[in-house]
Amino acid sequence: ESPSADTVLELENMIKTNVTAVDRNKAELKKLKEMLESALLNDEPYRIAAEKAKEAAKEKGKAKAAVMQNPATKQLDEKVKDLTTENKELNEAQSEYLREYAKLSGTNEIEGEDGEVREIIYVAKLVKKAKR
Repeated sequence: ESPSADTVLELENMIKTNVTAVDRNKAELKKLKEMLESALLNDEPYRIAAEKAKEAAKEKGKAKAAVMQNPATKQLDEKVKDLTTENKELNEAQSEYLREYAKLSGTNEIEGEDGEVREIIYVAKLVKKAKR
């Protein structure tokens, strides 16, 4: 049986209220973070430590760049990037397979080759629609 129009409207209103609350909290959080950063930067010992940390980060960056010039290190870095990309693609494909499997099989569980039963879960989020 299909959901009633009232239920759909109720859900829509709850979603809209939630979006408004999240947006309001983001604005408040931004303001509070700015106040906190200001308080920290007005504290001399903190400011000095932050400057030292910034310098250390620059030195670390230079040292890393030097190590990354090594052909073996460059090759390792490429392998890491390739494998990361491959895993992302595999996970995206897996998501599609799982959605289709759940739809066709009528179940949200699947047993792996290791005998472990796994549950298929869905994660939904709201994003602004791209303007075309």
